[in-house]
Amino acid sequence: MDYIILDIEFNGRKFASELPMEVIEIGAVRLNAELQPVAEFSALVKPVYFAKLNEFIKKKTGIPQEGIDAAEGFPDVIHDFMNWLGSNENFLFVTWGGEDMKRIVFDTRMHNIDDAYWLAVNYFDLLKGYIRYKDVTNDVSVETALNELGLGGEENNAHRALEDARMTADIFRAVFEHMDFERIQQFKDVYSNAKERKIVKNAIRIIASQNVTPTWAMIVEHVLSGKVTLEDPRKVAELQTYFDAEMAKGPRRIRSANKPETSESGSSETTT
Repeated sequence: MDYIILDIEFNGRKFASELPMEVIEIGAVRLNAELQPVAEFSALVKPVYFAKLNEFIKKKTGIPQEGIDAAEGFPDVIHDFMNWLGSNENFLFVTWGGEDMKRIVFDTRMHNIDDAYWLAVNYFDLLKGYIRYKDVTNDVSVETALNELGLGGEENNAHRALEDARMTADIFRAVFEHMDFERIQQFKDVYSNAKERKIVKNAIRIIASQNVTPTWAMIVEHVLSGKVTLEDPRKVAELQTYFDAEMAKGPRRIRSANKPETSESGSSETTT
């Protein structure tokens, strides 16, 4: 089993826009079964929208405008990346969070490329694995994790994909024996966001603390109405499934309604 430590940079922006964010750099490190680096991939990607990087993105990533101007588009780069991965390789993607796989899937669809490959690949969210290992509730940066593990890691504003992948690989090696690989995931489309799911979760706790058994109809009428847009039936179904899953956790959740949580792995955009 090889491990592909993947990092993506994308051209997010400070202002609201209906135009999509796009991948602007892919970096990856291949580790063999002994967790030793054996190959690397690095490529800039020229986006369709916002091809001229704003100052925020240039400062955040350190990517030069001339590099973007000379880069290939996403279809060519993702083709090269898949060739680098190999068609018959036995590997597992490792990412720091779920955003990297999401960005690849979204850009694949935007360019009308078949997304079946990316929906089928397995990946492990090392960020979630790390915060479970550390028993903390908040996400941490790669640099913070490196410092906590005594591996160095200097906070800076510039993040290049390959360098971030290398640092993530260092973390992966350091905590490998503590990871629960039964939590391997595949990308899944999600129609609600973390804030909306948290509203549902908190509502369950508040209602239960009043010795009332929460119902989905109660949540919709008294909590979600006016706060969350419910026009999309896929979002409604997803939030109801989330509600059912929280309620299925049983009396322990009800009894602890007035107590602060001691562990929370954050929102998920993926599923096992």
